[in-house]
Amino acid sequence: MIQTLEDMIRRFCAYGLEFKNSDGFTHDWCTLIPALELEYKTSVHSSTGQTPAMLEKGWNPRLPADTLRKDLIDIHPTASSFKIILDKKWDKSHKVPDFKVGDLVLVSTLNFNNIKGPKKLKYSYVRPFVIVALHGTIAVQVELSGELENKHPTFPVSLIKPYKPADKELFPLRNPTPLTLPPVEQNED
Repeated sequence: MIQTLEDMIRRFCAYGLEFKNSDGFTHDWCTLIPALELEYKTSVHSSTGQTPAMLEKGWNPRLPADTLRKDLIDIHPTASSFKIILDKKWDKSHKVPDFKVGDLVLVSTLNFNNIKGPKKLKYSYVRPFVIVALHGTIAVQVELSGELENKHPTFPVSLIKPYKPADKELFPLRNPTPLTLPPVEQNED
């Protein structure tokens, strides 16, 4: 036992100057001895199968890790049930859309900054566009026409929603949402 402690202290003294705190200052090796003592007293020894603290005092000192371990055991059922609730909530609002090539979709105007009129009054989604290509499950390419021909034709599925035509009997005057962009100025050279 004495030989083990001597060896531990010798190694601490030899390498103690290499320990630096967050400011970059080295510690005096004697400030590291309490941590060494705690480590020695709470380690199970092969000869006795017990810790020195248990043999000396009859109990092991309470360590911060023990408290955390107990808290984790208590928290685990709550956290796992909460994860199930959050997964259900996420799945309810984030379903993978099942778009196919040729489907009609509406495109969000969220990133269209050049639409005329006040931002509050602009349409949230415009036109029915035809899907030309699918890019995995996260993006679709649509065939843009008219004022939107100069826009990039690929949109994430979060900015796309399926087009459902209005019932002509209930809404005879309803047409697909129009879109008015300012005229593009052409330079005359």
